[in-house]
Amino acid sequence: MATFKNKLMRVSGQTAARIIRLVADSSKVIHEPPDLMDRLRDAHPCIAACWHGQFMMVATLRPENAKIAAMVAKHDDAELISETMRAIDVELIRGAGAGWRKRDRGGASALRSSLQALAKGSSLVMTADVPPGPARVAGSGIIAIARMSGRPIVPVALATSRFVSFDTWSRLTINLPYSRFAAVAGDPIFVPREASEDVLESKRLELETVLNAATIRAYELAGADMSRATPLDVLAAETPPAPGFALKTYRLATAALRPAVPVLLNMRGHQGKEDPSRRGERLGFAGRPRPEGQVVWMHAASVGETNAILPLIGSILRANPYVHILLTTGTKTSAEIAAQRLPPQAVHQYVPLDVPQYVKRFLDHWQPSLAIFTESDIWPNLILGTAERRIPLVLVNARMSPRSIRRWRKYAGIGRPLFSRFAAVLAQNQQIARAIKWLGAPNVITAGNLKIDAPPPPVDADTLALLRTAVGQRPVFLAASTHPGEDTVIAAAHSLMRREVEGLLTIIVPRHPERGSGLAATLGGLGLKTQLRTKSSAPETDTEIYVADTIGELGTFYSLAPVALIGGSLVEHGGQNPIEAVRLGSCVLTGPFIHNFRDAYGALFREGGAIEVRSSDDIARQVTRLLQDRQAAEHMRQGADTALQSLGGALQTTLGAILPLLEKQRA
Repeated sequence: MATFKNKLMRVSGQTAARIIRLVADSSKVIHEPPDLMDRLRDAHPCIAACWHGQFMMVATLRPENAKIAAMVAKHDDAELISETMRAIDVELIRGAGAGWRKRDRGGASALRSSLQALAKGSSLVMTADVPPGPARVAGSGIIAIARMSGRPIVPVALATSRFVSFDTWSRLTINLPYSRFAAVAGDPIFVPREASEDVLESKRLELETVLNAATIRAYELAGADMSRATPLDVLAAETPPAPGFALKTYRLATAALRPAVPVLLNMRGHQGKEDPSRRGERLGFAGRPRPEGQVVWMHAASVGETNAILPLIGSILRANPYVHILLTTGTKTSAEIAAQRLPPQAVHQYVPLDVPQYVKRFLDHWQPSLAIFTESDIWPNLILGTAERRIPLVLVNARMSPRSIRRWRKYAGIGRPLFSRFAAVLAQNQQIARAIKWLGAPNVITAGNLKIDAPPPPVDADTLALLRTAVGQRPVFLAASTHPGEDTVIAAAHSLMRREVEGLLTIIVPRHPERGSGLAATLGGLGLKTQLRTKSSAPETDTEIYVADTIGELGTFYSLAPVALIGGSLVEHGGQNPIEAVRLGSCVLTGPFIHNFRDAYGALFREGGAIEVRSSDDIARQVTRLLQDRQAAEHMRQGADTALQSLGGALQTTLGAILPLLEKQRA
């Protein structure tokens, strides 16, 4: 089988090589400058740099008798390219830079081989951008080779009047015979061997700028439509694409299903998920008059997102005392948090359901100057309706799980018309920033996580004192923001711990308080004496599990408990914010599913400020150790504090991106 595959690749490569030669031989060739081949001869051996989609054709620009080498990746998809390059007498260097990825792609070996090839008199053909993107952005590897070899980089761009292209990350282009064939080269770029980091970056930017200009010129000379060969994310960033078939269908469907909305709201109301007294807000009707002056609309899905942007709301109001904030959320619990913690110049409304008529009604009334969405709550009608009114859109604390990134990449035809309409996106980390940039957002900034800079949840001193009196000297373990499927694991851990930890009290704070009564019944059925906080203001002396089915008291419970397991992490939810617990003195345990807070946990793990647990046995062992060994617990808290010091800054970066947009709208 392997032999057949190898033969197939060899035959395919030879066929591709014949097509490349046919393109070069049958086309009307235009060089700019006219003495391009003489310049390449004079620069030989050089580093011929091109963008990824033009790689193989560049190898045909060969001065007579000049030896050529090309860097080709090692993965299976590159075998056809390798066979093609062999067929046109190009020496292969296998390996490639890793770009932003951590895995080894043979870059170090390829670097050594490239330097050897240049030293022996072969010119090197390589792409300036590194898979899997971003496209048309020069990487640092090619600059490093130029610096270490002392040989110049020659930016080269090719275009033919006839070609086909594909929606790959680099917009792979296949040139066709009998075309106008334009080749454009920029002036050689030399990188000093002793160049500083600033000089290296300036050379990288110079290469990127010259190569982009050469590409534009090549398509002009060939008389070809460059947009057909431009990566779609680059096109989307330049001009947001119109909604395609899928988005148009969604908009029509949501409009057509409007008669079913009352049924949906009734069902949610029976489940305790809607506020009947404010039902009109879900239909776009305003619950209060619009204030005079500028209104900044900020949208957060639920409690976590609301807590994250409360400091941002305060910062915007301090910087702009003349504006008003409209905060929309979608849950009752977040509405209660907003009622407790919003400043006087901010009001809360429920976000309208994503139905075109409701969105229009909402925007007609509030007429915001700026719209700020939070994390990953992307509603097509809200975004498109806002953008149609030329209201600047900002996405703050942007978050995508690895699964979401894969899904958005698969359905980029939906994502690009949405993300390209954001004037600015503030992403939690570089991986998310790259994913959103690939979706066409024109201005993506890696800002960090706003939840790191958010103050801890409030602590009620009187309530804390009452609880401490009730608990006395009993050791306390807290399971915070738990999700279905986690509570029975925690209960099993409690049953294991009570054998060694006398008088242990376990407090469970479910993420959704309405689960409290059902949870208490389940745990009681396991033989554990369980109390609900809504029915008892403090645990009794023989209570084993205390279920805190209330809102806004998590800070108080963190202050009470020396050890806390952060929920949403034992099941595939992605975790909850660990920083709140750290700021209030709890030692943090977490399950393995933490992709929503990967950066925060990464820093905590590095400094020994958090411990991963995977089972009730793990939980019991670690909680018992931390409750009994005060020195170990204190060491863990110190590590967590050290980790926090490296994570801040997202609030100021986010504010710095928002204020200019707001000032521009004011003008």
